[in-house]
Amino acid sequence: MPDVVVVGAGVIGASVAWHLARQGLRALVLEREASPGQGSTGRATGGFRAQYGTAINVRLSLLAREKLRRFEAETGVDPGYAPNGYLWLARTEAQMELLRSAQEIQRAAGLHEAVMLDVAGIRDVNPHVRADGLAGAAYCPTDGFIRPLDVLRGYVKDAQVRPNARVTGLRRRGARIEAVQLADGTEIHSGAVVDAAGPWAGPVARLAGVDLPVAPLRRQVGSTVDTKVLPPSMPMTVWVEDGLHVRARDGRVLLVWPTPGDPRDPESTALEPGWLEEVKRKAAERVPALADVPVDPRRSWAGLYEMSPDQHAVLGRAPECENLFLCNGSSGHGVMHAPALGQLLAEIIVNGKARSLDVHELRPSRFAEGEPNPAPRLL
Repeated sequence: MPDVVVVGAGVIGASVAWHLARQGLRALVLEREASPGQGSTGRATGGFRAQYGTAINVRLSLLAREKLRRFEAETGVDPGYAPNGYLWLARTEAQMELLRSAQEIQRAAGLHEAVMLDVAGIRDVNPHVRADGLAGAAYCPTDGFIRPLDVLRGYVKDAQVRPNARVTGLRRRGARIEAVQLADGTEIHSGAVVDAAGPWAGPVARLAGVDLPVAPLRRQVGSTVDTKVLPPSMPMTVWVEDGLHVRARDGRVLLVWPTPGDPRDPESTALEPGWLEEVKRKAAERVPALADVPVDPRRSWAGLYEMSPDQHAVLGRAPECENLFLCNGSSGHGVMHAPALGQLLAEIIVNGKARSLDVHELRPSRFAEGEPNPAPRLL
């Protein structure tokens, strides 16, 4: 019998299992798909940043970054951490003030290398963007990129994973889960259960009678054809006005534009009609080198964020069930924070509390207590 059953073999569930093993516990990871990484992890664009507008997210990133730097030594897999930077571009003084305010929070939380740039500084950091009309930017050189599937591979390669294992029930007796029930009729007993089911975390928690306000939100990613017009060393570049992201990856350029109407449909992977053309137009206006580079619909995709009401992770013991632990709701930050979240939840399970970081702000009970974190205005 495993000590802990982890529901979800994405990068967060795999991180939890790996860190539990380091604490001497046996974890069985259940994956609804045929293999790990078929959900959100495999569709992530691979950005990594510590530039956030809340201190707890900055601290999660700093802990994750420390662990990424040790990752290959500890797992034998290179996570692809490349500190190429994140560049946040502002057109107005109001947008600049948002960036300055966030940077004050970042410095207070321990991120000291983030700086503000004027237009000349923008041109030095990223000469490929059209600087006309820009007011300035925020930049952090230690932000950059990771390879999500390699991070997953490092955590999952020694794990016990059961594929094609769709959870259909969490049978309780009183305040404890007695057994995890699968679609094939199997029942699995363990001392604890971790809900790391990503966009499906809410329905999994409800199987145990736990109200978890985490829901899927679809995000779309456009890809160009193969091109060398932008170097792979270019920082992730983000326009504050509408959240357009541009980065080079694997000989292509990825374009991300979070439109307000993206549906909360966990089964849809098709792009919205007209979206690819619009994101290509926006990118070409702002990065002139992309004007003659076609997008490739066959290599573009949609994926899912797991959104919590305050856009912060949900981490810790479920208040209504003493052996159900929650590690989800990262709201688009799951891959980059997975090394930290897995370690912190393992500490909570083994020791009753996290020791590496104060995670009171992420406690699952905060919504029922009327104490959510302020939703980030920008970062």
